[in-house]
Amino acid sequence: MSAPYQRKPLASSILLWVRTDQPRQTGMDYWRDPHSGIISATPGLEEYRQIHLAERNPGLWPETRGVETAIPADRRIDGVAEVTFRSVLSPLRGRAQTRLAFTDEINVFRRTLLYAGPPYSARWYDVAEPGRRPGARALVYLRRRPDVGGRAFRTFVTRELAPALAGTGALRELRTQTFLPWNEKLWDTPDVAHDNPSDQRFHASVMLGFDDLGARAAFFASREVDRLSSALAPHVSAIHAYDVSAALTYVSGGVILPHYRQ
Repeated sequence: MSAPYQRKPLASSILLWVRTDQPRQTGMDYWRDPHSGIISATPGLEEYRQIHLAERNPGLWPETRGVETAIPADRRIDGVAEVTFRSVLSPLRGRAQTRLAFTDEINVFRRTLLYAGPPYSARWYDVAEPGRRPGARALVYLRRRPDVGGRAFRTFVTRELAPALAGTGALRELRTQTFLPWNEKLWDTPDVAHDNPSDQRFHASVMLGFDDLGARAAFFASREVDRLSSALAPHVSAIHAYDVSAALTYVSGGVILPHYRQ
C-alpha cells in the first residue's frame, strides 16, 4: 500500500505534566505564554507547536483485546511540545536558548520527557487540500510489545500503519514519529521529574486531524479502526489516544509568528 506525499522533518517531542500545586489551567496558560516565547526564540527551528491535551482523557481508542487503551490517570499527559528543526545542526545552534527553557520549566511543569527519533524519521503526510486545517485532532501514543524489535516496529509504523491510516480517507492531518530508546540525559532539566519506567515508555506517536469532532467520533467507531486494531495488536501493548483541545503553532517555516496560529 502506498502513502501520500510525505515530508521527512527532523522532529522531537517533549511530553509535559503541569504542576499540581496550582490550578491546572494556570499551568496551561503559563505554557501558552510566556514559556512559549523562550522556545520560539530558539535559533534553527522550522516549526514549534504546542499540543494541549484535554483535562479529561480516558482514551479515545476503542477497547482492543490484549492492548491497554485506557489511559492511566497517574500518567496522563497534559501537553506535548512538538519541535521541528531546520537541519541536524540546529539543536547545537539553540543550546543557549534551551538553557533558558531548562530553568523556566520549574515554573510550570512537574515532569518532562523528551522523545527523539533517528534523523528524519518523522513523517508528515499530505492528506488534505492546501490550507484546509483540521477542526479536531487526536494524538496517539504507541508502546511496542517487548518481543518486537525497535527497527521492525519503526518499519511497521512507516510502511503499514501510516498508509493504512491515510487510506481511510478520514484524515485532514497525519504525522508520525518513531522514537529511539528513551534516554533521560537528552533532557535532564533541573528541579523537574523525569521518571519514566521501562514499562511506561512509548515508541511512536501519530497525530490525526479531522474535519470536526463528529468526524473524529465516527472514525474511532468505524470498521476501519477495528481493522487497524487487529493490525496493531501483534505489535503494541498500549494505544493511548488523547483528545487534543488545541494545537498552537508559534514558529512556521522558520519564522516566529506574531501570534500563535490554531
